[in-house]
Parts: sequence; structure tokens; C-alpha cells
Amino acid sequence: MAEQVDQNEEELTAYERLSNTQKCAILMMLLGEDEAAEILKNLGPKEVQQLGKEMYTVQGLDQDTVNQVLDEFLAIIKTQTDLGMGSSNYIRNVMTKALGENKAQSVLGRITPTESDKPIEILDWMDARSVAELISDEHPQIMSLIVSYLEAGVAADVLVLLPEEIQADIIHRIATLETVQPDALAELERVMQLKFKTNTSLRASSVGGVKAAAQIMNFTKQNMEQRIVKSLGERDRLLAKEIQESMFTFDTLILMDDRSMQTLLRNVDQEVLIIALKGTEEELKKKIFSCMSQRASANIQDEMEVLGPLRLTEVQEAQKAIINTARTMSDEGSIVLAGRGGDDFV
Repeated sequence: MAEQVDQNEEELTAYERLSNTQKCAILMMLLGEDEAAEILKNLGPKEVQQLGKEMYTVQGLDQDTVNQVLDEFLAIIKTQTDLGMGSSNYIRNVMTKALGENKAQSVLGRITPTESDKPIEILDWMDARSVAELISDEHPQIMSLIVSYLEAGVAADVLVLLPEEIQADIIHRIATLETVQPDALAELERVMQLKFKTNTSLRASSVGGVKAAAQIMNFTKQNMEQRIVKSLGERDRLLAKEIQESMFTFDTLILMDDRSMQTLLRNVDQEVLIIALKGTEEELKKKIFSCMSQRASANIQDEMEVLGPLRLTEVQEAQKAIINTARTMSDEGSIVLAGRGGDDFV
């Protein structure tokens, strides 16, 4: 099976190996600097960072590949655009207007919400270490409110930088948060005012909860996850179990990029995969089959058809085995899981 996956990967053209974000990066480089900067202004911090990285990786692509990307784009929007591949100077100029400090100071200065009615939005543009330092002397409840506001990946990075002895407590507080009442938000407002010397008006809102806690945990490394879950279990066994059940699941494999999926499949026993795919959504099956050679895909589908009824527990155990393999490979850096800890990838 591994050989078939390798063969399938080798058969892919440069265009077929491109991720959607890389295609977007190519399109950005076909635009003028001002137009590209205007688009970046409408993206979130993480999206800007990811797109910026990919604009460096797609340099040097042959014109045929670029044309295929452009043809795909034109087929979608049915409009024309001016052409013109950029260079390193072009990227540097766009990033100067988009990424702040080292690569993007100009545009980041324009799009950082320093004049926002909600100063907490400034946290979106701060790195994890800065946020951790900002909240390090606050009460755990304030820490939990702020961490729950952050995008899950950033929140996990902040959690790593906080003292180990309070990490499980922060996750527990986030998991038990639902609607935050005005008095709690008033305290958060006071903290933000002191930190940023500005005014804000925050209303009661829904943050936190088991799902939010699980999403943050998905971005932690396996050893940290195990330590926090163990600590949570000692404090609230049912809550710990609920968080674990809401974390990265087999269905979320559909979010993996093709290259990571192919790498994962090389390390999965075919019999386990066949069992795991029983009862799986068709969209995920198509995703997995598309990352195999046609022969491998056909063989597995044939095996699935002749496979008799299975107990749900058997299917769940097979899926769990694959998820455990994926999580281990993610921690080792050999694959990228959407919603797992590590560097920012697309």
C-alpha cells in the first residue's frame, strides 16, 4: 500500500501538489502591491501569516503551473485580471504592507485594531509569548477568559508558556465557561483598560465551554495533553472524559492536506483502515481514496464491500488507532494535522 501511495504522489503534477493556500499565494503575486495589501487587510492574523509564508514557497514555479492556477481562478469568478509574476522584491514590498515588524510593518500598522472599540481584539495581533507575559500576573479566571478568546492554536501556545501548575486549572475553567456575565466582562474590561490604556464596551457573550477547551487541547503536544488530562481527571473525571471525546476525531482527518494524508496512509495497516472506513462519511472516504493510487483505492473499496457487519466498537477502535498514529506523527513533525500543536502550516 505504501508503494502505491508513493507512486500516486510521484504521478501528481506541480499544479496538483499545490495546496489551496499556495494557489491563493500565486494569485496574490499576480496582483499589484496595493491590491494585494487591500486583500490582506481583510484577512485574520493567522491567515495573513500563512499566506505570507506560502508566497515565498511558490517562487520559481513554471509558467504552465501558474497558468493552470489562473485558469482555475478564472473559471470560478469568470473575470479577467492583469498578469505579471513578482520577485523577491515584490514579496518584500507586499509583506512590508501586510505582516508588520520584520516583514509587514506598514500594513500591519494600518490593520492592527489599535483604535478598535474592543481592545481585546489587539490580542489577535500579539504573539503567544507577549500574551502570556501580559496575563501572567492576572487571576486564573481572567487568564481563562482571555485564553478562551484566542484562536485555538495561539491559545495552546499561550498555555504552554504559563506555569505548569495552573495549566489544567485554566483548561478546567475554560471548559466550564459558557455565557460570561457582564460583571465578569466588566473585570476583563478593567484589565484591558489598564493594559492598553483605552476604553471598551463589552457585552455578555458566549465563550469557553467543553468544545473550546477541546480545541485548545488539540493544539497541545501529546505529553502536555496527557499531563493536563490526567490532572483534570483527578479533579473532575466526567469533565476530563467529555473534553477528550470532543477532541480531534477521525472525521477531522478530512481537514488534512493531501501530502500529510499520504504520509499517514503509509503508516496505517490496510486492514485497520478498511475497518475504520466502515460507516464513515462519504466525503472523508473520497478524501482518503484521492490520496491513494487508483489500484489501492479500488482494492480497499472491494474489501469494504465484502466485509460483513462490524460492531461499532470495532470501528471505533480502528479509528482510534489511526488517530493515535496521526497524533504521534504530528508530534514528530512528519505530518501536519489541522488543529494540532506545532508550527503554522497550511
